[in-house]
Amino acid sequence: MAEDIIVKGTDVTVSFMNKVGNRKEKKTVLDGLDFDVRRGEILGLAGESGSGKSTLAKAVLGMVPLERGKIESEVTNPQMIFQDPYSSLNPAKTISWIMQEPLKLGKKKYSSEERLSKVEEMLCEVGLDAGYMQRKPGELSGGQRQRICIGTALMQAPGLLIADEPVSALDVTIQAQVLDLMREIHRKKKLTILFISHDLRTMYNFCDRVMILQKGKIVESGKPYDLYRDPKEPYTRLLLESAGII
Repeated sequence: MAEDIIVKGTDVTVSFMNKVGNRKEKKTVLDGLDFDVRRGEILGLAGESGSGKSTLAKAVLGMVPLERGKIESEVTNPQMIFQDPYSSLNPAKTISWIMQEPLKLGKKKYSSEERLSKVEEMLCEVGLDAGYMQRKPGELSGGQRQRICIGTALMQAPGLLIADEPVSALDVTIQAQVLDLMREIHRKKKLTILFISHDLRTMYNFCDRVMILQKGKIVESGKPYDLYRDPKEPYTRLLLESAGII
């Protein structure tokens, strides 16, 4: 792979068997995708529900088998932030316990004091403080929970952060705050982010590059300014018109 490419997909195809009445029917969710993820970029993945965005993310993580094609990756320790911060955290555990778990699972061994110190540092990085360590998720707002999810994902210094609709469950004001946090983390850590969203307005200001998916195919990709100013594909134009951008 080229030096700046950390993930490269070639002819990536994923299908699932769905039960239709008394028979099973194959549904192709990703259909022959060629793509790459470049070191240090924020790559946006856009498209309607069912276009294959989340399946592509899971394929990059090795969570779904490929029917055809291959994904080459130089990424160590990829991590994922999920859409719903209300269901992503164990409600029975404290924030300290939740954020220490990645450190317990890694190859490097930390003492309990070191783990607590790292949790406190990470809480500070995501805009919270040590006072949250003994709280449980039910005591936190949606925005605070998503900050905990981001901090937990960052505990092992991931080579790739996949954010699957990370702000769609939050209100507009909190969305902006969480996106600002992710942008600042990206700047400080030079982190590579795969950002999945249906919100093209958010992607314009947040992403370095955008790929448009339609029914499991990449129909267009490019820098947001170029893509939004002069879309080549009717589907891209339709999405932009639906969002009131053009």
